[in-house]
Amino acid sequence: MELFISDLDGTLLDKNAELTKSSADILNRLIKKGMAFTAATARTYASAGKILAGLDLRLPVILMNGVLIFDPVTKTYPVVHKIPDEKKDIILALRDSLGLSPFMYLMEEDGMHTAYDRLINKSMEDFHDERVRRYYKSFTKAKRLEDVAGSVIYFCFIDTRDRLEPMRAALPQTEGLGMTFYPDIYGDDWYLEVFSSRASKSSGVHWLRDKYGFEKITAFGDNLNDLSMFAEADVRIAVSNAAEELKAQADRVIGANTEDGVAEYLREVYHG
Repeated sequence: MELFISDLDGTLLDKNAELTKSSADILNRLIKKGMAFTAATARTYASAGKILAGLDLRLPVILMNGVLIFDPVTKTYPVVHKIPDEKKDIILALRDSLGLSPFMYLMEEDGMHTAYDRLINKSMEDFHDERVRRYYKSFTKAKRLEDVAGSVIYFCFIDTRDRLEPMRAALPQTEGLGMTFYPDIYGDDWYLEVFSSRASKSSGVHWLRDKYGFEKITAFGDNLNDLSMFAEADVRIAVSNAAEELKAQADRVIGANTEDGVAEYLREVYHG
């Protein structure tokens, strides 16, 4: 039994971060025929769920680079990786010393929410405004992130590569934390995402393999945060617009995200 799993932004989605009708029609037809398909993304379910609403997904989705796994059938999170409080304190102390500002994601009984204290650049403002306007996501503006209640699961820093590099260099010395560091495909800044070391797209793919007994997994990606997923997959496929580092690890390069590359490839190999 084979699982096909795709990244979203820059891979399955078009340049407007949308799933085209053509891709949705192809995927739904193949899923109805029995193809096992799901997604792995850095997004939360607030935005990913709306983007994927037109797909008849029957398998859990890997969210926030593996921090969460969401089951769209039962509407539950079977996997949640939390950051210990002492690690949260280290990250916030580094933030202060480096003059950075993150979005901080937390889990409570009523679900996940996001807090921030300052929007220090246009990329952060755009990130916040798009998710409020387009996906109706709720953000909490806090005086101090240290005082926000809830279990922290994720930090997202958006800034220039030069400003984020000292944080990236410091965090590998902190046991128990993992990170992804990659350019924003929609802008000029970079993302630095910090989470539990138990979380990754790789660990999410591994969980799906064990949970459902998949013998073969084919993964589709475009950016550096997909390298982890490629490491766990049996077949690695990059879209033609992918980062060169990812293409170097791919078994095959297919059409671009703007050409319905993933869906067209699946239609070909699954005879849809």
